[in-house]
Amino acid sequence: MTELLREKRMGGVGTETTRREIRRISLRDLDTRHDAIAAELWSAATDIGFFQIVDHGIDADTLDRVFAASERFFALPTAVKERYPLRPGTNAGWEYSSQVRPSVGTPDQKESFQVTRPRMDGLWPSDTELEGFRDLVEGFERRCWEIAMRVLGCFAPALGFDRDFFTRAHDPASTDYQSTLRLLHYYPFGDDLLDRPDLWRAGAHTDFDALTLLFQRSGQGGLQVLPGAESDEQAWTSVEPSDDAITCNIGDMLMRWSDDRLPSNFHRVRSPRRDEYRGARHTIAFFAQANRDVVIEGPGGKYPPITAHDYLQQRIAANFARR
Repeated sequence: MTELLREKRMGGVGTETTRREIRRISLRDLDTRHDAIAAELWSAATDIGFFQIVDHGIDADTLDRVFAASERFFALPTAVKERYPLRPGTNAGWEYSSQVRPSVGTPDQKESFQVTRPRMDGLWPSDTELEGFRDLVEGFERRCWEIAMRVLGCFAPALGFDRDFFTRAHDPASTDYQSTLRLLHYYPFGDDLLDRPDLWRAGAHTDFDALTLLFQRSGQGGLQVLPGAESDEQAWTSVEPSDDAITCNIGDMLMRWSDDRLPSNFHRVRSPRRDEYRGARHTIAFFAQANRDVVIEGPGGKYPPITAHDYLQQRIAANFARR
């Protein structure tokens, strides 16, 4: 089944289930407890493809400051944000209601600002517009990269790679670096938007990176995952937001790299219901994507080799539709 057909199948509302557990895994003392933590991560990842990590090293004050900076950016006048537009093929800049998922055919109800380090020339708001924004966001992106590499380093030995294999593949010093930090603002839902089956904050999709780190705010829910075992029944499992946990999921790139041992499952952000919080939803996502020139080839050779650049271009084409 093609990716496009798979996404269209995910367009239905479906049901929810509490049968699945989104496991919380502590990274405390990772250096001394590496094998035990790696086993926990592998078990959760191979089961559902989603898990949450705590004791990850980013303190609450840092998260509060980054979320506040994100909110200040999105509160800027549209005319200011338009000075920093998403440039085609760069995955960098501001986009507004532009992503149309094949699964639903309508634009996601959100805006985002995407940071891909080597491609940010001319895309940073000035200090007059947002004082200290660049330094804060760049520092946070680096912290996210470090956490993502620690998690990927736990998967590497089980796949037959050395522990630093993925760190080399995501080298931030290279001009081919293409991991992305994405600040996200999902719009409030007024009465006129409720109960519309064609509107989603984010339609059903898989991520096309290796590993996603998602920071959410307590009380701002909506994220749901569809484990592969429940796909026929459309049994979606809600992922509760938590200020202290990072929600992680396997992306298409790592699924291919693992010869499908690590699943990249569909997920979505559903619209709020009448009895739920309907205000703005703010999240921050880090997408660990191998450098452009890195060759994606699984240990068993299930799929032909492909560069990370070519692979991402294929997946981007499948995740965006023309309006």
